[in-house]
Amino acid sequence: MTDSPDSNVYDLVILGAGSGGYAAALRAAQLDLSVALIEADKLGGTCLHRGCIPTKALLHSAEVADTIHDSASFGINSSFEGIDMGTVNSYKDGVVGRLYKGLQGLVKAAKNIDYITGWGKLVAKDAVEVDGTVYKGRNIVLASGSYPRTLPGLEIGGRVITSDEGLQLDTVPKSAIVLGGGVIGVEFASVWKSFGADVTIIEALPNLVPNEDVALSKALERAFRKRKINFATGTRFSGVEQNDDGVVVTTEDGKTFEAEVLLVAVGRGPATEGLGYEEQGVPMERGFVRTNERLHTGVGNIYAVGDIVPGLQLAHRGFQQGIFVAEEIAGLQPAAIVESGIPRVTYCEPEVASVGLTEDQAKEAHGDAIETVEFNLAGNGKSQILKTTGFVKLVRQQDGPIVGVHMIGTRVGELIAEGQLIVNWEAYPDDVASLVHAHPTQNESLGEAALALAGKPLHSHS
Repeated sequence: MTDSPDSNVYDLVILGAGSGGYAAALRAAQLDLSVALIEADKLGGTCLHRGCIPTKALLHSAEVADTIHDSASFGINSSFEGIDMGTVNSYKDGVVGRLYKGLQGLVKAAKNIDYITGWGKLVAKDAVEVDGTVYKGRNIVLASGSYPRTLPGLEIGGRVITSDEGLQLDTVPKSAIVLGGGVIGVEFASVWKSFGADVTIIEALPNLVPNEDVALSKALERAFRKRKINFATGTRFSGVEQNDDGVVVTTEDGKTFEAEVLLVAVGRGPATEGLGYEEQGVPMERGFVRTNERLHTGVGNIYAVGDIVPGLQLAHRGFQQGIFVAEEIAGLQPAAIVESGIPRVTYCEPEVASVGLTEDQAKEAHGDAIETVEFNLAGNGKSQILKTTGFVKLVRQQDGPIVGVHMIGTRVGELIAEGQLIVNWEAYPDDVASLVHAHPTQNESLGEAALALAGKPLHSHS
């Protein structure tokens, strides 16, 4: 074990260069802090290489396929010749590659960031070791990310795959079973259905996307039925057998399901094992790193960000946490991040987007003193042009601000920016109703929902 080069002590030593880690590094560099950024895999982490970006590229290809299938209803005669997964993957990998190259350029251009490739381990409260070299930091930021989880006794291999393998398939499965009806599960189910596969989702909880407002979950289920995406909710997995033709999945209620592949999409686990966290006294809970609202672990000057911190496992959450920690270390005293104010988008078709409290959460927080309204996209001109159905649901405290925005429909993820401003700035319905929303846009639906909640509906019934 040797000291870091020239016995240098960095202001920040960051273990992990995913969304949280690289954001902390870049922001710290802007603040003239010295940084050692350590990564065993690739700069950009899961989000860029095995998560957000490649899956959304697949979803866009799926949208193009759907558009061709439905083109005649728009007066465009076209024929669908099939899916060329080689070209789809080339397109996907090209998007990832260009973003990866750009990110590498940003880190390289920051003269006070040393990028270190290798497996790092926390060996002291102020040091991380990589291949026998110790990098000391006045502050340590743990940002080691997550991995695809599985269930006890359910081994990954062969025709039983996770999202990592799903992104690398060079053919479209004729049929697929998706274990898990959360974000990852419904996105893959949506892609494969658009590509022509027969898809069945198995979800143990009562609804698809169970973390969303129940109204959104039920609306997504209706939409999936219309798309002929099969699903069994309230159904617990029992076991799986593989054969030459595919998999046979059994559930605890005695039912069996057959398909070419089984995608295990039961969430992501924190990548913390064997990294020295517990040995240095970092507080842990089920593999996650516990922090206070300032993202400090309570041990030395050790912080943690991203998927290893309990809460929403979202790239933009980790990104913002990375910025927050850099500013905290620099003494800027940034405002603490409010978890409920982080926007959430599921990019299946139709899209699901939300921010703030669900109706049930609002009732827990405020009792019965809440009001809700739903504006149906049938009354929105642009949604009619896009031939999408869905709604915008607003939840407010009675005589108070809007505390939740929930949407379902094609492209509604693009509306979440205004939704998060409404919630995080504690806007009242009248505040939003007085804003001018461009016509015809789907964005008008937020204004229309606010008009209705303010007691003056225009294109909706009160």
